[in-house]
Amino acid sequence: MGNPHCIVYIGDNEDIKKIPLQSWGPIIENDPVFPNKTNVEFVKIRDKNHIDMRVWERGVGETLACGTGACAAGVSSIKLNKITGSSVNVKVPGGELNVLWKGPNSNVFLEG
Repeated sequence: MGNPHCIVYIGDNEDIKKIPLQSWGPIIENDPVFPNKTNVEFVKIRDKNHIDMRVWERGVGETLACGTGACAAGVSSIKLNKITGSSVNVKVPGGELNVLWKGPNSNVFLEG
């Protein structure tokens, strides 16, 4: 993606809107495991083709959307078999994005 991302999957029974992003975002962003800091994406699997995401961008805080974050969350979800196929719809507070990734050595495409 060109910049570091940390994907945090939340449980089926958790409400992504209630995740305390203002608390967890800076803790993870500044963890020593990320010497250049990191963006943090909180992701909930909605179904086999859709995820919900909130993002904490390094040096900025919570934002309504993040293209590279959606790509990172989409690729991670596909790679971990949380999503069926090579396309995932990513719902963020600012709207909806679509990520397409056909596997290793292929480009990641973002629409939306």
